[in-house]
Amino acid sequence: MYLTIVLFERLGLLLVIAFVLTRSPGFRSLLYREFSFKMAAIHACVFGLFGIAGTLTGVVIGSDFTVIQAFVWNVQDDQMVVSSSLVAIVIAGLLGGPIVGLGAGIITGTHLFFLGGIGFLANSLVNPLTGLLAGFTARFFSQERVISPLKALFIGIFPPILLMHFLLIFDSQDRAMIAMINTIGLPVVLSNSIAIAIFTAMISIVLREQENEAAFATKQALTIAEEALPFLKEDSFQKKAEGITSLLYARLKLAAVTVTNEKEVMAHKGLGSDHHQIGNQLTTQLSHRAMDTKKMLVAYSQAEIQCTTKNCPLEAVIIIPILEASKTIGLIKLYFRKAQHIRPVELMLAEGLGQLIENQLKTIKAERLELHTRDAELSNLQAQINPHFLFNTLHMIAALFRKDPEKARHITVQLAHFMRFNLKLVSTHLVPFEKESEHVKAYIAIIQTRFTSRLQINFSQPEGISHLLIPPSSIQPLVENSVGHGLEHVTEGGRIDVNMERIGHRVKISVQDNGRGFPEEVLSQVGNVVLTQSPHGGTGLYNVNQRLINLLGEEARLHVRNLPSGSEVYFFIPYQEQ
Repeated sequence: MYLTIVLFERLGLLLVIAFVLTRSPGFRSLLYREFSFKMAAIHACVFGLFGIAGTLTGVVIGSDFTVIQAFVWNVQDDQMVVSSSLVAIVIAGLLGGPIVGLGAGIITGTHLFFLGGIGFLANSLVNPLTGLLAGFTARFFSQERVISPLKALFIGIFPPILLMHFLLIFDSQDRAMIAMINTIGLPVVLSNSIAIAIFTAMISIVLREQENEAAFATKQALTIAEEALPFLKEDSFQKKAEGITSLLYARLKLAAVTVTNEKEVMAHKGLGSDHHQIGNQLTTQLSHRAMDTKKMLVAYSQAEIQCTTKNCPLEAVIIIPILEASKTIGLIKLYFRKAQHIRPVELMLAEGLGQLIENQLKTIKAERLELHTRDAELSNLQAQINPHFLFNTLHMIAALFRKDPEKARHITVQLAHFMRFNLKLVSTHLVPFEKESEHVKAYIAIIQTRFTSRLQINFSQPEGISHLLIPPSSIQPLVENSVGHGLEHVTEGGRIDVNMERIGHRVKISVQDNGRGFPEEVLSQVGNVVLTQSPHGGTGLYNVNQRLINLLGEEARLHVRNLPSGSEVYFFIPYQEQ
């Protein structure tokens, strides 16, 4: 019992070392099995040193079974080392595979060999063999990122038992050895197996922390990218730079933020503003390398930053290229006071932010192209899938896969229906009402999921109209207009009703919302002209109206009116018996 208590005390010290090891930068490559011979060698050395630490923090037992609690710096010929070195070797094999396990075991075993003492040969041989066997055992659990603590507890029982067998094999004639094994057997098995289970539990915690950090970085990057959209839409690069700089400085709590174009600094906010000034030319090698390679770069020292001011408070920087149409149009520089402030979460955030801004710029360019080509063939116009809508929907699906996989799969199917319908618009002038309804319902399902807390969309369709022909994408833009404009400032209680009603030889199709309605000064123009100076009734309503008139006649044109609360957009299509 006394030996067990002492071993568990020493294990506490070893687990502190293990905790520090799990926080090392290179440890993640083991968790994600990013194998390379260089990293395998490094990890073998690290775990080998960890195993030596397990030996040093062990105890020495004399031939009279007395326990010497001093750290194990040397061992007499009549003494035996009882350590936790096998803990490090088993973990090395389970995480790194046979090569890392064997390498760590050889390092630890060599140290035990030169320490000497009773059973030194058994001690030195069991470590490399344990590392090799643990590495091969890990292959049975290759689908698991980390072996569960319960499995690790079971696996941890066998290396100490193997050690006992080696001691008996090499000293089979020594009766004192049998007595020694009876003394150390149970304490060593218990302490080693429990320590291995605790270590794997630590690793699971590290993984969860990394996943939480990645989720937080992704959420923050998405939020910033959305908030940056108004600035990215500015025609002036100067206004773009000023808006993005202020946003990033406020959101990320950085030492400083700089945005440049291809040649000079366009905006700077934070520390060092006395010499990091607007108009400064891009002269540093790091900036030019980021422009040329189109990749994110990191500097961890003032020498790499190449700031000419001696007492500059900025020591480290992350440089993010701003890409538009595969061309670097500028740089975002995130400055830090100390290199230690750049953690993996900051790197993930910066990388994600760069990709999202690139996507936002692509979206803006696509939207502007759509506006510039509004006078082209109407069917081609309607075939364009809104990149911003698609971008937001894909990110919503990615977020749902973590919280509600079944809902994510449903929305993915709806998005597929929506896109497939849009892609067929170019060659189709009229579609059955059933297909148009499926298109609208797919869009409603997506929008309803995005704005669950603030918006309710109702769809009502009478029987007997599924066979009617209607211009494709005639209803969805009306719903989209209500979502984007009518309910733009509604934070809760938003409602949209899509109603169909047979009236004589016609079917009335209307979309009502309880939003702010149309300004009176533009009410008569909505759907008849493209209101380039107003956000109300832009190209969407105009294109729907023109297509209805061209394909079904003047009687099918759009009608727009304000309600006591909100607005209504409706049109009629002819009813024909099947």
